[in-house]
Amino acid sequence: MTAPHVSMQFFPAFLRLDGRQCLIVGGGEVAARKARLLLRAGAVLTVIAPHLGSSLEQLVASAEIRWEPREFDDSDVLGHWLVISATGVPEIERRIASAAAAAGVFCNSVDNLPDCSFITPAVIDRSPVVVAVSSGGVAPVLARQLRSRIEMLLPAGLGKLADVAGKWRRLVRQRITDFAGRRLFWERFFDTAAAGDADPSQTIAAMLEGGGSPVGTVWLVGAGPGDPGLLTIRALQCMQAADVVVHDRLVSLEVLELARRDAELISVGKKPGCTAHTQEEINALLIRLVSSGKRVCRLKGGDPYIFGRGGEEAQALADAGLPYRVVPGITAASGCAAAAGIPLTHRDAAQSVVFLTAHGKDSVDRLDWPSLARDRQTLAFYMGVRRFQDIMNKLVEHGRAVDTPIAIVERGTSTEQRVLRGTLGQLTMIAEANRIVSPAMLFIGDVARLGAGRYSGNACGQKSGPGASDADAEVNREAEPAARDSAGV
Repeated sequence: MTAPHVSMQFFPAFLRLDGRQCLIVGGGEVAARKARLLLRAGAVLTVIAPHLGSSLEQLVASAEIRWEPREFDDSDVLGHWLVISATGVPEIERRIASAAAAAGVFCNSVDNLPDCSFITPAVIDRSPVVVAVSSGGVAPVLARQLRSRIEMLLPAGLGKLADVAGKWRRLVRQRITDFAGRRLFWERFFDTAAAGDADPSQTIAAMLEGGGSPVGTVWLVGAGPGDPGLLTIRALQCMQAADVVVHDRLVSLEVLELARRDAELISVGKKPGCTAHTQEEINALLIRLVSSGKRVCRLKGGDPYIFGRGGEEAQALADAGLPYRVVPGITAASGCAAAAGIPLTHRDAAQSVVFLTAHGKDSVDRLDWPSLARDRQTLAFYMGVRRFQDIMNKLVEHGRAVDTPIAIVERGTSTEQRVLRGTLGQLTMIAEANRIVSPAMLFIGDVARLGAGRYSGNACGQKSGPGASDADAEVNREAEPAARDSAGV
């Protein structure tokens, strides 16, 4: 009979240490870290070391561990379930490992893999859910990095979710008698509850009342200004849990690629001047999907409640008696300003910031222009590309100086980002000369000149150097060369 192929250096297992005698040899900070882990598992812990560091001294003072202030003796391993050797002295480490092996006691020798009969993995603790990541002891830093990445994907309330499931398990088994049906029930429950913040007990009760059928919900999620790295952890969790992702035009492809692979993607994006998808149609789509039991991620650029019409969709769902949750995102004003090095407020330049939308003539006419024309504030205009002329005229008409600094951030935070700087009186000239297109944020105020040193170039055709204004428009050199050429820069 052929021997099986050996592929694992260590067999993964979880030990029940509650009330078990465990031993640590060593008194430094490494020993203290191991001690804290064992104590969290309920171990009865003894530490043998001539001297203790401050961390272990605190544990001794609080009576959480027992300390024997002496050197290690081979007989010390007897009566213990496991031993951790953390002296840092190779000769002593080998003695401890040999004594443990002779007594049939598992031993971990920190940073000394050949003398280890067990290793401690990088741990993600969502008790009672525990995830352990191991590199077999050969690359512990890699294991810790993987732990960090996995930890970001796991909801903080995962342990509570498991506890609730355990309490309902017997009732679910009584109500759903076949194994396949129960497995499907729990899959649907965990997929639905893990991404949301609803009471998991209410979710289970609703599913049982509906005969085990899935409970639909909508997550109104802010996708940020474009860079997928600016997604929140909760946003990513909702995208991974959703059956359907309903997204706007401004949600980047890089962000959409993070959705669950088998999720249905539905674009309801609006283009300037087009009415392909009315808001009423989008509301009706969400209601239809949720009513059929779908988990829907309504993905919006920026933040859903800042010029994203998320409030209208939330009201439509509430009126229909359907559940929804709001997941805020980084709004375009914040993301694009940061990407361009522009502080929205500054002690010496602006004590307030105003978010405005100027996507239509009616919007422009209804704005409080006398108030907006005051200095020492930052104006952040969304959806204003087609109204730059109106914005410039209204502000100047109501007293804003023509030399007020401005900055246009086109496709902010993306690899195609352009930053164009100038003055209020140059606004339309800059936009037309460089063929600015949506999406683009317009910032008006003294802060717009800040961060200008991060870029070079000139959007107005003016020469840089002596005599050039500090507010001369500048172009982000990180933009693609073809994009700069086609823009006439």
